[in-house]
Order: sequence, then structure tokens, then C-alpha cells
Amino acid sequence: MSLWTCEQCGAQFADSPAPPPSCPICEDERQYVNWNGQTWLTSAQVAQRCRLTWREDLGVPGIGLEPSFAIGQRALLLREADGCVMWDCVPLATPEAIDYVRSLGGLKAIAISHPHYYGAVADWSEAFGGAPVYLHGDDRSWVTRPYPSIVPWTGESCRLSDDILILHTGGHFAGGTVLHWRAAAEGRGALFTGDIAMVAMDRRSLSFMYSYPNYIPLNASAVRRIAEVIEPIAFDRIYGAWWGRNIASGAKAAFGASVQRYLGAIS
Repeated sequence: MSLWTCEQCGAQFADSPAPPPSCPICEDERQYVNWNGQTWLTSAQVAQRCRLTWREDLGVPGIGLEPSFAIGQRALLLREADGCVMWDCVPLATPEAIDYVRSLGGLKAIAISHPHYYGAVADWSEAFGGAPVYLHGDDRSWVTRPYPSIVPWTGESCRLSDDILILHTGGHFAGGTVLHWRAAAEGRGALFTGDIAMVAMDRRSLSFMYSYPNYIPLNASAVRRIAEVIEPIAFDRIYGAWWGRNIASGAKAAFGASVQRYLGAIS
């Protein structure tokens, strides 16, 4: 029996003697099947190909795979006095990386923006005594490795601590979420968006897509919904989905301007 990881998107699947027949995440129109056909790796093979590295990204510790694997996201670790919240996840968990997270206080919870970043979330939860994994219930059908610690929360927000709040925005996926950390950015607040709102290469603006690799824009009503959810939140910084894709300051104004630019471009 092996845990199988989709080579194209990094989603981990449940134990089975042979790989699954297909990856539903890659067959969805937001993603794509590997040009060489559906391919799978065991967890051991992922570890042979890549290593986990960790460093700070604009003051927040993060973990990612090198060389880049699958979608290439990194996980961020939001440190609080009673442990870390892992925001988004990566397709691998190794003893060395687990020890690094322990050195930061361990994991008290995991929260993920949408199914493209589920990765090896069950492995990370298990390594920290079944740390709860907060996934919005509207995306429950996309879970490729069911696990007892998954919390399919519902509604518009889910509070993880006095300073950390998950917000249901929809958009890229029906259950898409962003995370607000009030204590971040020296108390000015930060928004962690994954690619629900994509930090652009200029790192001064954002954009929105239904599918990034297949160039399908997000419709106006979905973008307005995201903007309505975020409008009441105070923040000065935005953390995107990849190393360095962040807006260091003035992010609230940049977000508002980006929404208007996007709506104008697609009208």
C-alpha cells in the first residue's frame, strides 16, 4: 500500500496498492493533466526528487519544496503563543521539516485556501497529534485523502484565535477562503490570499482568475463578492501563494484599486 501524489497538482491520495485511475483536480477545467499523461509518485519518490526548505518570507516563516514541485506553493507558519497556524500546505512532510515546525512551537491548526493547496495535509496533521484542518465545507467533494482531523466548516467566517480569522470568499473555488491575521505587519494586519486574489508580478497589484493555467477569468459578480467580504477588514500587507509574491505595505488601497481595474478590464 502507498500514499500516491499526483505529479501535476501535488494532491495526495489515500493508501492503495496501485495509483488511482485519475486525478479529479487535474481533470477539472481549472487545472490540467500532465502533458505526458496522468503520472503518480509515492511519498518516498517525492522525497527523493525534492527536499523541504524553510525560510522567512516578509517576516513570516515558510516551508516549500526545492526544486519546485507541482503547483509550487509554499506554506506559511503564523506563530502565536500556543503554537502555529499553517496557512496552505505542501505535498510533502519530512522529519526535518516537522522538527523545524516543532522548534517554532508546533502546529495547533492548519487552514487552506482551496483544493489546489491541500497537498500532504493529512501527514502534517498526523505529525502534530491530529491538528485540526480547516477546509470550507463547500469544497468537501475535492478532498482526495479523507482524514478524521478535517473540519469542514461552514458559514462566512471561522475564528482560529483572537487575532486569526478565516473568511469565506468563494471565487476560484466555491469554498475559497482567505485568512486575516490582525497582529501581523507590526500590528497593522495582513491578509493571506493564496491565489484567491493573486499578487501580480509588480507586487503592487492583484488579479483574479477562475483558472490561471487555462486563462479563464473570474466573473464580475464573484470578484465583487470577494471585495465585499474583504472591505471591512483592516490590513496593510498581503501575502500571496508563492515566495516573494507579497505586497509589503499599502495593501488595502492596492486591493481596492485592483478590484476596480479588473472590473473595468472585463466590462
